[in-house]
Amino acid sequence: MNRSTPFERGAAVISIDTEQIWGYLDLFDEQQFEARYPNTREIHDRLLTLLTREGISATWTVVGMFAQAGSKGPADDRLAGVPAWWTHRVPVGSEKTRPLWYARTFVERLKRASITQEIGMHGGISHLVWGDPRVEPVTAARELRAGMKALETLGIQPSAFVFPRDLEAHHQVLRDGGIRCFRGRAPILSERFGYGKFGALVRTGEEIFKAAPPIVWPVEFLPGLWNLPASMFIYCLGRSRSRFVPSRLRVERTRIGLTAAAAQKGVFHLGLHPENLAESDFAFSVFEAMIHQICRRRDRERLEVLTMTAAVDRVAANRTEYATA
Repeated sequence: MNRSTPFERGAAVISIDTEQIWGYLDLFDEQQFEARYPNTREIHDRLLTLLTREGISATWTVVGMFAQAGSKGPADDRLAGVPAWWTHRVPVGSEKTRPLWYARTFVERLKRASITQEIGMHGGISHLVWGDPRVEPVTAARELRAGMKALETLGIQPSAFVFPRDLEAHHQVLRDGGIRCFRGRAPILSERFGYGKFGALVRTGEEIFKAAPPIVWPVEFLPGLWNLPASMFIYCLGRSRSRFVPSRLRVERTRIGLTAAAAQKGVFHLGLHPENLAESDFAFSVFEAMIHQICRRRDRERLEVLTMTAAVDRVAANRTEYATA
């Protein structure tokens, strides 16, 4: 190991935005969500089974209310302080009656997984979008604090964080709230244009021309708060888009990214929503092929598979080592 890189070899990190309909509550009702993303609960189970079978630890960032057994809707005390314009669609119910919203048993299974999975925080209690101009720091702090308390009821103390819709804001709130690291947006052209039509067009071009995903390293954004940007994110895997962007290109770009990570002794950071693996009958098999690429390099080239916090800890420890040498 030398001063130029904190890693002895390349590493892969997988971060999973665990939200179901919470991530779309201002976009879809339950019927619309299920039409686009059928059987999402089953996909979550299949995803966890795949990772544990292959011996892979990932970072699952979870919406606080998703991890609960149910709620009283907008009047629920856990949502106090979250704006009504965001929570008014939250339904009363339990994971039996509203399985798209509440999934405590899955999060408990995640916590007990035979291959340890990191459980982090996705936004807070309700997936409030921090980057919305109406969200002030005090509101973000309430959202985060309530989300942390919700996970603490399951004995989980999150240190990793993903911003809802990757819209970064209020970083100081993260540090003050006990978060150690977050997933920043990938340093690629399409991310500069967001989720609009032009951004989608640029993203399509990156995939068609097999643009190499950038290799990243954790960077201390604020004292005690680290940014581990994404290298690549799995977007739509529906049939309509796959006519223009063949799904095999996702697998090929994963191979390219892993090869670069091994060569540069850096991190290939793959992000995804489980919902995208439910968009078509072939979507999950595409992700399986990506996982097999990771496993092949782990087994043959000694590529490491790390969680977000483990990658950050490696860099922080290495910096301390050289500071005291």
